Amino acid sequence: MLIRQFEYLVALARERHFARAALACHVSQPALSAGIRKLEAELGVPIVRRGHRFEGFTPEGERVLRWASRILEERDRLTADVDTVREGRIGTLRVGVLPEAAAAFGHVAAPFGARHPRVALSVRTMSAAEIQRALADGGLDCATLRTSVDAARSRGRAVLYRERAVLLTADSGRFASRAALDWPEVADVPLCRLLPDPLWPRAAEAVAAATGEEPAVRVEVDSLPALFEHISRGGGCAVVTHSWLAPGGMPADLRAVPLAETDEATGMALVIAEHHPEPLLAADLAAFARSVPLQGRLDAVLPQPAESGLVPEPRDSDGGGRPLRDT
Repeated sequence: MLIRQFEYLVALARERHFARAALACHVSQPALSAGIRKLEAELGVPIVRRGHRFEGFTPEGERVLRWASRILEERDRLTADVDTVREGRIGTLRVGVLPEAAAAFGHVAAPFGARHPRVALSVRTMSAAEIQRALADGGLDCATLRTSVDAARSRGRAVLYRERAVLLTADSGRFASRAALDWPEVADVPLCRLLPDPLWPRAAEAVAAATGEEPAVRVEVDSLPALFEHISRGGGCAVVTHSWLAPGGMPADLRAVPLAETDEATGMALVIAEHHPEPLLAADLAAFARSVPLQGRLDAVLPQPAESGLVPEPRDSDGGGRPLRDT
């Protein structure tokens, strides 16, 4: 049983044609067919349905194909790992990030790439379910995932930063001067909903607990610029995780007011795929990420205590004589 036979099988599955598969493997069609027949003889099962043309795989063949694909992937990982040790950090690192962690991860990816110029970072924004599947089937080397900040419940994951819930409001809004808010206070606030954001169920529960009704959603948007535009024009407020709001990325006419933390505080962790041995580049990225002061950078969007220690007086206007908008 040879690696080459597995390559023939995977090429045939991809091309669905004997001649094209042989061309992709740089061998003659008889050589490819003979290699697959030899594999069938060694395993004692039919792998390919044959007729005048390729007709697919037998049930046994489908299982052999899955093993062949996995073995070739492991071969490639072995080659990349040895190259990394021999030649320094080199290769491609596949990373999945949750949408709300994408801006924060940029603070890690850019300096890591500068430190290791021969490492290619392939970063994809994915849902939590997609990330879990890709980590399990070998499609990712590592990924960001939400985790409890409680050490006993975080399953040993290294938390990169603690998430904070904030109310995003216009700077002329009635909450703009507040240092913090309690969840029931958002009950009568017209809300804009950012899709996707994991805090929405918590916001909906808080409103329902205070009023007995579902929150009033004025608009749903799936991009941060659209959300900023609606809020800055008096379209309401939004409850989001502060990691969406990369420092310098929030318009000057908006404010992020922290909401009270709950018992179910969460954080973002960089999780490495459970391969053995552990992917070397992924381990390097995780160690580097822990050295980046992400918490401080993300918290920079939150209101800073006044140096005098005094709480600022509530504003009656937006500075231009116009009354505050009721958001």
